[in-house]
Amino acid sequence: MKKILLIQTGGTIAMDISEGQQPKLNSEKWAELMYQAIPELSEIAEIHIERLFFEDSSDINKKHWGQLAEFIYDQYSNYDGFVILHGTDTMAYTASALSFALQDLNKPIILTGSQVPMSNIRSDARRNLVNAVEMATMALPEVAICFNDFVYRGNRATKISIGDFDAFASPNFPPLAEIGLNIEMSDYVRPSQKNLQLETNFSDDLFLLKIYPNLAPSFLEQIDLTKIRALVIEAFGSGNFPIHGEQSLLPFFKKCIDHNILLVIGSQAAYDAVELSNYESGNKADKMGALSAKDMTTEATLTKLMYLLAKHTDNDNLAAAFNKNLVGELTE
Repeated sequence: MKKILLIQTGGTIAMDISEGQQPKLNSEKWAELMYQAIPELSEIAEIHIERLFFEDSSDINKKHWGQLAEFIYDQYSNYDGFVILHGTDTMAYTASALSFALQDLNKPIILTGSQVPMSNIRSDARRNLVNAVEMATMALPEVAICFNDFVYRGNRATKISIGDFDAFASPNFPPLAEIGLNIEMSDYVRPSQKNLQLETNFSDDLFLLKIYPNLAPSFLEQIDLTKIRALVIEAFGSGNFPIHGEQSLLPFFKKCIDHNILLVIGSQAAYDAVELSNYESGNKADKMGALSAKDMTTEATLTKLMYLLAKHTDNDNLAAAFNKNLVGELTE
């Protein structure tokens, strides 16, 4: 029987709902419920549990990503697969970050959680947990998110619903598996590798700017550009933004380039890829040296940049690495 390490990090799945109170993290209640579930899970695998930290996922950051990656790396030879229990709000960020931090996998690293705490009788936690443990026993050498009977590549997933059990989607890449009476595995699972690579450094020297109609460029003048090495622009459509009149963002982008800041153009649309050649604004950004995020999610774009900014001090090398498909995060 395969050995699976179950790593608790907090999130809704570990919350307690008491009558008249807001949900709150409760480590004792969660541990009690988990050990009640172990007999059922033990039919699938030999389960070992570790509480690494206990946080609402809104508080998860690069420190936790590094801690998770290093912990899995240290335990890698002792287990056949790993399941991480995590809050849904930033699960796609953590999954994306781990896909860059732990490369050349030959074992599954599956993130899951729930929309409703495990302590609630109508929770989706048990189903997600059982599915995740089963997927962690399979030939799935990926960092993946298992939720509501689907398994998504972690750096292709994004949260799409606050209250529905179908909380995640993978807009530009098919699911790695669908779980029904049988488990249907995709042909897109990455091949198994031999030598696990660990990288725990992520830089926060970047900024995300979401474009909206009537955004005043004067607001942007307040940003301290000396603290930023990369600016991710969440533009309209295929990479469009205002370029005429008082709302033109071209002067601000030119100022960023003059400060040696790497510009990356993403999209507010979840589906399809940014094509800077389609329209005038994208063309102008391209000529200025801006990069396209292509069909990457915002979560993958940001965590990939954080990972690469920590590795590269030169913008040419940074841009070259960003344009490559490193771990299946973009379509070539």
